[in-house]
Amino acid sequence: MAYDRELADRIREALSGLAVREVSMFGGLTFMVNDKITATANTQGDLMVRCDPARVGDLLERDGAEWPVMRGRKMSKGWIVVNAGCVESDEVLTSWIREALDYNGKVTGRGK
Repeated sequence: MAYDRELADRIREALSGLAVREVSMFGGLTFMVNDKITATANTQGDLMVRCDPARVGDLLERDGAEWPVMRGRKMSKGWIVVNAGCVESDEVLTSWIREALDYNGKVTGRGK
């Protein structure tokens, strides 16, 4: 499955030091931490993260953040897609990965 390789490499770097499993899904390459989806690099270079559903409203206010749509339907609360142009800086990408890891720690009880 095709995915943005540069973004995937940057996600790998942001998750370095953690036990990560990579799986092809969601039209890209998905990174799982503690057996839970954390982030996905898709074919257009967009980043999808799994986040705290209670934070979605605030997170959607960030530049380039959108509610993801799969097969014409909005995904459930707890997912955000970030436009490729808005994750060009490592600082911004890392902040989104941190959001995903914070929620991952909550749902797994394992922390980061």
